[in-house]
Amino acid sequence: MTLFASTIALSAFLLFLVQPIIAKQILPWFGGTSAVWTTCMVFFQCVLLAGYFYADTLIRRVAPRRQAIVHTTLLLVSLALLPIIPSEALKPVDGSDPTVRILGLLALTIGLPYLMLSTTGPLVQAWFARRYAGRQVYRLYALSNVASMGALIAYPPLIEPLSSVRVQSWAWSAGYAAFAVLAALAAWAAVRGPSSAIDGSTAAAPAPAALPAATSQAATAPGWPRQLLWLTLSALGSILLLSTTTHLTQNVASVPFLWVLPLALYLLTFILCFDGRGWYRPRLMAPLAALAALGMLAGLIWRPTFPGSAPWIGYERGLMDITQAVPVYAVGLFVLCMFCHGELVERKPAPQHLTRFYLMVSLGGAVGGLLVGLVAPVVYDWTWELPQALAMVAALALGLALADRAPVRAVVGLACLVGTVAAYVEYRHDIRDRAIEISRNFYGTLRVQATGPDSDPDARWRLLHGVIIHGEQYRDAARRTMPTTYYGETSGVGRAILGLREQAAAEPQRVGLIGLGVGTLAAYGRAGDHYRIYEINPEVIELARKSFTYLPQSPAEIVTPLGDARLVLEREAPQQLHVLAVDAFSSDSIPVHLVTREAMAVYRRHVRDDGAIAFHISNRYLDLSGVVQQLADSVGWSAVSIADDPPESSHLYRTTWVVITRNAALIEALKAAPGAEDIPRPTTRPWTDDFNNLFDVLK
Repeated sequence: MTLFASTIALSAFLLFLVQPIIAKQILPWFGGTSAVWTTCMVFFQCVLLAGYFYADTLIRRVAPRRQAIVHTTLLLVSLALLPIIPSEALKPVDGSDPTVRILGLLALTIGLPYLMLSTTGPLVQAWFARRYAGRQVYRLYALSNVASMGALIAYPPLIEPLSSVRVQSWAWSAGYAAFAVLAALAAWAAVRGPSSAIDGSTAAAPAPAALPAATSQAATAPGWPRQLLWLTLSALGSILLLSTTTHLTQNVASVPFLWVLPLALYLLTFILCFDGRGWYRPRLMAPLAALAALGMLAGLIWRPTFPGSAPWIGYERGLMDITQAVPVYAVGLFVLCMFCHGELVERKPAPQHLTRFYLMVSLGGAVGGLLVGLVAPVVYDWTWELPQALAMVAALALGLALADRAPVRAVVGLACLVGTVAAYVEYRHDIRDRAIEISRNFYGTLRVQATGPDSDPDARWRLLHGVIIHGEQYRDAARRTMPTTYYGETSGVGRAILGLREQAAAEPQRVGLIGLGVGTLAAYGRAGDHYRIYEINPEVIELARKSFTYLPQSPAEIVTPLGDARLVLEREAPQQLHVLAVDAFSSDSIPVHLVTREAMAVYRRHVRDDGAIAFHISNRYLDLSGVVQQLADSVGWSAVSIADDPPESSHLYRTTWVVITRNAALIEALKAAPGAEDIPRPTTRPWTDDFNNLFDVLK
């Protein structure tokens, strides 16, 4: 029994540990966006489905001894793919949608090892049931989820800060080799077990009295209606997980660890529901699920007005902030997943059919992942999948109440369904109100809003990426060319551009910007100047030219290379820039590959000896000043932090920029500016492509 339990626990730990390890390696290649995580999760769910299909086929159609031979052979073949380090040849070469490339890269790098890990849960449980007839086999599923959660929780605070990505990859590969040995031993141990095989090839199944009460039913194969319900419940749980994570990370706060919380709660519900101790109570949880769905949908349209509720400037006003939204959606997601997974347990089959059960559960998870990760960004112009999933939960709770003939639950479900539909209609109206353009792609959702009436001289056009304001422009023609938001003349980047312009007034200026926004920085351009603005999202370039006029009205020459800025800069010849502004650290994810020593070496190659590099580090939750100071130290330049705090009525936002330069005259001018200060020497380990730790920079 120790062998089977150890095999399942190690496989589940490695199954979830590999996800952040491999994703962290490829994040720099695809812009560091949170969508990379979602695409990776789609891959993992699809391979998990393939693994469960393999397990189901192997158990049902292959004799026990041949099962051991086939599985051991595949385990040996998978060892040839170690270590799990992606090839540099798989880097993207253009700015096209990276979804297919990410999926292909993952398949080539970890496809077969991950497949073998994913087969372990159902396969080893089936072998366990063969050798230990009548034992509580479903508790092994709870054990696997405990191990999965252990990997998930351990990685950010323990594994990531103490080791580089390369060390993590080699350590994981060593762990996988140990797993391969255990899995092979478990396969052959099952062959030597008693003859109560569950595939029907020898003795009959254990007596119903030996099985848990929920499964002491006739061992007939479950029909398609029942299997379809398994799939629906599993898919709904997956959709809720991914859509809630997307909403929290894009529309609530830019906390880089916020994706961990929903996944941990999701796994916890699996652990509780499959533990076999009756944690799930249908009479209580089904009405709570309908109420939770209504509450989460109400949270989408609620606009708090009490003092202190307004988010930090630079974020869309009138939304719940992190202290309000996270409890609402965390508790709600837990209740909803308890409902979905609890109903799965209530309808699980006898052990004779557990591989089919797990196959349908995995299929549902993969379907949910595909709908959120691949289909929704193409079909929807906004993240409509979350409110739709919440309405589906209310409808399902009502349907199950009617099927179970539970009148109280049915009344609660009907009331909540009516409420969720009404809230969904209101949410759609709220999102589209004042919106000129709405678009969505791999990199997230974008909205162009018109603030105020046309007669208001303070009326503006505004671009939002999720909850982050990515730029504004006055609609009044007289003020349309004014730099606004983060780029005023008193900001760090404004002072750097104007300061270097004073030193060589007659010389055309070459300016680079990583992150286009609405193109506000082009307002500084003069005839003869050259501006290179690097942007990874083609939708941003299209909206900046279509809905704003900074780019077309600038007298400077404007070039907008498409693609990840660092990869584009690595391929370009030296640009001899006077100023390079790196503006990518205030949004819903932190592209750490743009703030490593290797990235700094790329920037230095493109910036003149007397030029400057300006990092925009305004962020509610992270303090990157020490990291940027270490970048300055790596090239022997000086760093000055400039905090600009205009009045709230101003057209400018509160910002913090760190300017790096070796130009003595510019340093003197910057240090004389209001809000300028030296950065304390950091004691943390410098960031490189192989090592970075966001916990070190949490405020």
